[in-house]
Order: sequence, then C-alpha cells, then structure tokens
Amino acid sequence: MIAAENDLPAILTLQYLAYQSEAKLFNTSDIPPLKQTLSDVEQEHQRGIILKAVDDHGIIVGSVRAHSANATLYIGKLIVHPDRQREGIGTALLLEIERRHPDRRCELFTSSRSHHNIRMYERLGYKILKTERITDELSFVYLDKTPDRP
Repeated sequence: MIAAENDLPAILTLQYLAYQSEAKLFNTSDIPPLKQTLSDVEQEHQRGIILKAVDDHGIIVGSVRAHSANATLYIGKLIVHPDRQREGIGTALLLEIERRHPDRRCELFTSSRSHHNIRMYERLGYKILKTERITDELSFVYLDKTPDRP
C-alpha cells in the first residue's frame, strides 16, 4: 500500500534498523541510509512513490521507494524489519512497485557485499548491469529489469 506522509517517521526509523546489517558488512555506521533525515525522506516521497508493508497490527514492517525518470523506474531502499526478513515481504514490495509501473525499465543497486539481496534480485529477473567502485571498501552493483514486450 502507498505510504502517507505521516508514515514517513516510522519508515525512517525502520530504515535505520534495517540498514544495521549493511553497516556491519562494512564495519561502519557511516553509510548514507543511516545518515538520511526525515526531510530527505519527505523529499523522496514528494518526487516519487513510497510503498509500505504492515503487519496484522498496522505496524510498518517493510518499505520500498521509487521515482521515474524517462522510461526508467529507479528503485531504492527496499527495507524489511530484521525480525521479518526471509518471509517474502521484500519480494512482495518489489513486485508491487513493478506492477504499478508495468511499462518501465526498473533499475536498482546494492552493495557488492549484499549477496542475499543480489540473489533475490536475480531470482526476480534482474540482471547485473555494472559494478561501480566507490572506495577501496565499497562497490555498488547495479541491476536492471526490462518489462517483457509481446
């Protein structure tokens, strides 16, 4: 379901929690998702779409963001509460954002150390587009998925 503006503080709190595992991969908390502010998330909400997944009690347990440019949907910050990972929530969110933009090429990225994420994206039809070295320690893997054409 689409996140409302009043959901954004909870989504940011979940983001801080979800990205702890990524920070551990690099042995630092100095990564952009852990530095993002509520104002940053509000700007992303205004320029694109943010979806949320909620549990039976209405608590946000997952989220994904995207914005369009030209014919591409740029997907980012697919997050799931650490206690709820591997339940299909991330897959459902990703498939839902794709479903809402069926005519768009989708592109996303993750760190080269996020092997589980890369496997999930590939399982869902994403192909590695390129790898970009950011620092000696950090590389991003960019993946894309093109809609099937009849």
